[in-house]
Amino acid sequence: MIGAMELTDEERALLAGETGGKGARMAMELVVEAGRMLGARRLVPITCSHIDGCLYHGDSGVLYCEALAEGGARVSVPATTNVGALNLLKPDQSRLPPERRKMAYRLMMAHEVMGCRPSWTCAPYQAGMRPGTGEQVAWGESNAVAFANTVLGARTNRYGDFLDIACAITGRAPYYGLHRTQNRTARLVIDITGLSVTLRRESAFFPVLGAMIGRLAGETVCVIDGVLPGATDDQLKALCAGAASTGAVALIHIAGITPEAPDVETALGGRPADETIRVTPDAVREARDGLSLAGAGPVDSVALGSPHFSDAECRALLRVAGRRAFRVPVYVCLGRHVMTMLEADGTEAVLRDLGVEFVVDTCIAVTPILPATPGVMMTNSAKFAHYATGNTGHLPVFGTLADCVASAQAGRVVRDAEVWG
Repeated sequence: MIGAMELTDEERALLAGETGGKGARMAMELVVEAGRMLGARRLVPITCSHIDGCLYHGDSGVLYCEALAEGGARVSVPATTNVGALNLLKPDQSRLPPERRKMAYRLMMAHEVMGCRPSWTCAPYQAGMRPGTGEQVAWGESNAVAFANTVLGARTNRYGDFLDIACAITGRAPYYGLHRTQNRTARLVIDITGLSVTLRRESAFFPVLGAMIGRLAGETVCVIDGVLPGATDDQLKALCAGAASTGAVALIHIAGITPEAPDVETALGGRPADETIRVTPDAVREARDGLSLAGAGPVDSVALGSPHFSDAECRALLRVAGRRAFRVPVYVCLGRHVMTMLEADGTEAVLRDLGVEFVVDTCIAVTPILPATPGVMMTNSAKFAHYATGNTGHLPVFGTLADCVASAQAGRVVRDAEVWG
């Protein structure tokens, strides 16, 4: 035992630098110290990791990861990379000063040297990384964490920059929080059964519901009663992203979908809920309106893909557009795995001809890609809407995918109120 932390012989050897070398020892020191601070009594072996620390925020992070790599550190479990600050296929797309661009590139390359899979996407679960029910993992990136816990039934806390890569190197994470069964029981019920079936099937409803849950639940584990069977990965992705953006949500039980929650009673652990909130149509419309900071008038751009757009979403964009060109730029953020599929059958070229600007490996919310002059940005993403003004200076307008397409084609805000009943 070291302090209050119980370590196995293998973990002690890593901490002492007897196995794995200097880099692995550095990583183990971070994992153990974080565990102590978080009150963990031991570490838990993990099966995979998703690394958020590859996004450049300052030179110290670059130097730390390079020190790990130079010390021989290599990931011991499969590890995917979140978005970086650069589109590596088009580096000039980010308006970063040369020195910051160089450091951002160095950080991304350090993760490749350490053996991370260069996925560069915030939706690793749509790029082949799908741990199973009950698997202990260490994921960063808020929407990915919520999706892993909620939809896949894996177990992870929200791991911050540099602790995520340290967990991937050591194959261990502090055993606390959502790694433990007793901390995964819901205490709050979000009842949406009173809403119309039409609204509950609408894709734009899911990010709005997520944004509501983030504000209502904070970090409390809740269970949603009333999500209809057949909800798609893209809809659930949008829900998780909205909740993780407006609150500290890392797990939402969705009755009938979350593996641990076949029903509300099971999600609650057989105990009465501390509170039940019944969502009304007026509450949905209020939450929808809260995602917009601009109203009717000209729109300067449309931003889609937070989390990254899937192949199905890109094809839905083309279908809704009906081959009518856009009057304003439409930025579509997506992973390389999706771009490859779009290029294979010519869909990428058709969308580009319509006025789509593809953003690969990164995202307009984390690096300067939008025009430097602030304007109005329309989106169907609660996450983009939440972060738009603070991160880009642009005022968001939230709408459905059809609204976004119609607005891009008209050059002004167009919204269909009938969708919301």
